[in-house]
Amino acid sequence: MNPALWIAVAAIVVTAAVLAYGWSQIRHVGEKRLAEAEREATRMREEARRDSEAKLKEGELAAKEKLLQARTEFETASRARRGELETLERRLTQKEDSLDKRLSELDQRDKEIVGRDRAVTGREKEVAGKEIEADRLVAEQRNRLEQIAGLTAQQAKDELTRGLENEARIDAAHLVKRIEDEAREQGNRKAQWLMGLAVQRLASDYISETTVSVVELPSDEMKGRIIGREGRNIRALELATGIDLIVDDTPEAVILSGFDPYRREIARVSLERLIADGRIHPARIEEVVEKVKAEFEQRIQQEGDAALLELKIPGMHPELVKLMGRLRYRYSYGQNVLQHSKEVAFLAATMAAELKVNVTIAKRAGLLHDIGKAIDREVDGTHVQLGIELLRKYGESEDVVHAMACHHGDFDPQTVEAVLVTASDALSAARPGARREVLETYVKRLEKLEEIANSFKGVQKSFAIQAGREVRIIVDSGKIGDEQAIWLSKDIAKRIEAELTYPGEIRVTVIRETRAVEFAR
Repeated sequence: MNPALWIAVAAIVVTAAVLAYGWSQIRHVGEKRLAEAEREATRMREEARRDSEAKLKEGELAAKEKLLQARTEFETASRARRGELETLERRLTQKEDSLDKRLSELDQRDKEIVGRDRAVTGREKEVAGKEIEADRLVAEQRNRLEQIAGLTAQQAKDELTRGLENEARIDAAHLVKRIEDEAREQGNRKAQWLMGLAVQRLASDYISETTVSVVELPSDEMKGRIIGREGRNIRALELATGIDLIVDDTPEAVILSGFDPYRREIARVSLERLIADGRIHPARIEEVVEKVKAEFEQRIQQEGDAALLELKIPGMHPELVKLMGRLRYRYSYGQNVLQHSKEVAFLAATMAAELKVNVTIAKRAGLLHDIGKAIDREVDGTHVQLGIELLRKYGESEDVVHAMACHHGDFDPQTVEAVLVTASDALSAARPGARREVLETYVKRLEKLEEIANSFKGVQKSFAIQAGREVRIIVDSGKIGDEQAIWLSKDIAKRIEAELTYPGEIRVTVIRETRAVEFAR
């Protein structure tokens, strides 16, 4: 055979062997990979099964937790409901006692009426007896006249009639006067009893507010930190709040002085937080004051809600509720206006209940009678006029508006509720120690100082400090330049000299500040 052919055959055989070996290897590797894939799939299925079981257990635990939470909430709500029911039961018991007392009073009045009826019956019998006696006297007079005077029967009758008529007129006049005197005396006793009852039920203590607040310090060392380097911390706090900070020899205490109770309370809370925090510097002071101011807006709403809850008055517009809260920081002759308004509402409601008139109108009008004082510092007009506009704007009834409008005699009262609100306002204001004329005059002078300063263009805010001996004015640096600030201080000083009467002198300080603020992120 040809050698070349042998070589070709050998090559073919070798190639076939190599291919067979490669195919077996590839098949072996494929089977191995297939087995590995099956094992991996089995492992993944096992892991998925374990994961699903774990998630199922987690779901069961979460469901149990939610069930426990729901049960806890239900128990809490149940306890609250039981408390409400107990409170309601006590109220019902009190009302039952009140009704029993009222029933006893009505029985007593019925007895009095029966006694009066008996007296009237006796008087009727007495009058009947007098009529019989009069008839007898008439007959006697007729006979005497006919015998002595020789008068005719008609003439004698006319003469006798005139005499009896005059006597009856005199008796009737005496009787009418006596009845009027009894009615007047009884009315006065009823009115005195009614007012006494209202005042007795109220009978709360009252402490007149002052113009200072005292902040206690943990130690006298804190005074130096509050003062700061060259007094910069004090200046920053006074500039941010408009309240004087007095650091004297009083141990472990500083004094905040200012006529505006709202600003004074903000300054007090801010200073207490700064003392507790320990970081006291101008930037921190401004930050804390701004946070406290934002919180006080919410506190005002809470004060209004608390007043309505205490008086059990529903359905009042949210803006009116907020304005009621502002009255917590408003004073009239040293008397807190919110406390005064609640007293008027209680008194008016008590007297209305005794007189059996509309208690809701009387209570609502009593609470809202000074609502105009919440904005009378920002808006021109008397608090009565402003109150009328506010109540009509926020949907109060005309009966409530009328009762409120009459409490200072600006309008003639047309309803009993209006008279009761007027009387209740006078009772609350006339309580011993409730009001002070001197303090009100002082506060009005400080308010006038700030009002004059705020009336100029470019003024952002102003603060009367140092008991009215200084007014600090912060202006808009974009509208007022340095030279304009000088002239502005002179103009404000001249205006104060022309419109106010005051001892000594008042310092006018205009502050113009430009700030550039950026944040590094």
